[in-house]
Amino acid sequence: MTRALLLSFSPHGKAAQTFKLARALLTDLVPDAQVSERDYGSQALPALTREYATALTTPGGLNADAMALSEQLIVELQACELLILCTPVHNFTVPAALKAWIDHVVRIHRSFTLNEQFAKVGLLGDRRTFVLVSSGNARKGHEPDFLTPYLTAILATVGIHSVEFIYLGAMVRGEAAVNRALEQAHRQLSAAISAGL
Repeated sequence: MTRALLLSFSPHGKAAQTFKLARALLTDLVPDAQVSERDYGSQALPALTREYATALTTPGGLNADAMALSEQLIVELQACELLILCTPVHNFTVPAALKAWIDHVVRIHRSFTLNEQFAKVGLLGDRRTFVLVSSGNARKGHEPDFLTPYLTAILATVGIHSVEFIYLGAMVRGEAAVNRALEQAHRQLSAAISAGL
């Protein structure tokens, strides 16, 4: 049985087009999957606290209470075999909700470490990952894109390298444009998931 983790970082939460598309395809293509769904777009994670920062940066300062949420999110990520992130583009990059998740999950000595050359080495292991990205633009390439390289680097930091991005553009251009974007993304995601089964 495949363990899948489906995360939404849209303000629309589970009503987001990307989330509904991912959920439908998981149901169709991986019907026996054990899917954990999380809505961090409409129910945002808290920002890191001073206690967390102190515990992280003080030798011997590990504070289980301050690290509890971070540990919970890392354990959940570590347990999944298939990861799907559903996110909009906000101001050319990731939304605050996704950045909050990243800040909790990317933790030194837990999800990554440093080698002798001080390069970051991921500790969580690779897994198939799909990032469904929605935007108001008609197609990718018309504006700066800091989301794709940033997420690629961040996921690699914790050891996730098998990442495929699927872009849904023109999401504010009317029903016809939205339907075209969904159809294209459906084909791309369906083919990608099926190829790995």
